[in-house]
Amino acid sequence: MKIFLDTADLVEIRWAVDANLIDGITTNPSLLSKAAGEAGDPRDILAEICRTVEGPVSAEVVATTTEEMLREGRDLAKIAENIVIKVPLTEEGLHACRRFRSEGIKVNVTLCFSPTQALFAAKAGATFVSPFVGRVDDVAGDGMELVRQILEIYDNYEYETEVLVASVRHPRHMVEAALMGADIATIPPKVLHQLLEHPLTEKGLDAFLADWAKLPKERRAI
Repeated sequence: MKIFLDTADLVEIRWAVDANLIDGITTNPSLLSKAAGEAGDPRDILAEICRTVEGPVSAEVVATTTEEMLREGRDLAKIAENIVIKVPLTEEGLHACRRFRSEGIKVNVTLCFSPTQALFAAKAGATFVSPFVGRVDDVAGDGMELVRQILEIYDNYEYETEVLVASVRHPRHMVEAALMGADIATIPPKVLHQLLEHPLTEKGLDAFLADWAKLPKERRAI
């Protein structure tokens, strides 16, 4: 399973890239606005992210009509070759997706909350579809069951659209997504750090070091 980092924070991105932990990036207007601050330019942030990360970098349009999405998306796609245009899973968004794909522009269809929405995204030629598992859980649904249903539908009809599990809230979402065979999960930096850490690892390391420290100094060199 590929792992994308859901952030526009360049410090976190550089750390994850240097550690060889991620395969791509997802952003959204909220993340870019936070990273740019009051004086920064979101396009500059995106350009730097694309220079830092070799894999796909999702950049989301803020328009709601097909023609405006196409205008914004084409402009964003000029920033770098690894830009993927994010469009919402609306009728207008699906029209834009079809047009983008006919032009060779990759598309991440986002804000997916049902298996039928995911089916239409695949039929529109989406490169990625992003079911928001955490938000489904928030309204007493089962986000991971949604992912399972989408994977089964795509397998039934051999769609090439990749399932990108989004709105991941905790490590358990990641484990379940991997067990189901999801293509990708995009996770915030907090969850990525949680996946790397385990109290038993720390406890075991402390015990090993404590035992080693009991040796006379002249015998500790290896």
